[in-house]
Amino acid sequence: MEARIQKWGNSDGIRIPSSFLKTLNIKTNDKVELIQEKDKIIISKPKKRHSTLEERFEMFKKLSDNEKGNVESYDWGEDLGKEKFD
Repeated sequence: MEARIQKWGNSDGIRIPSSFLKTLNIKTNDKVELIQEKDKIIISKPKKRHSTLEERFEMFKKLSDNEKGNVESYDWGEDLGKEKFD
């Protein structure tokens, strides 16, 4: 299949047929990886990378109290057993 490079604002781009996107389960605004190999441009879905424990703690530190699920402002409902939280 051929595609034409077209001007989009200050950049150039190509349109990817929806059948390709559906097959690869790629949606609008998804990130893709671009690789240049000699005279080819390869577009692929990025491999999922699991974040380290340190990276997860850093992400948690950046969240506001509300985003962290501040326990003081959350109603857990009535006690169901012998548990008691003060």
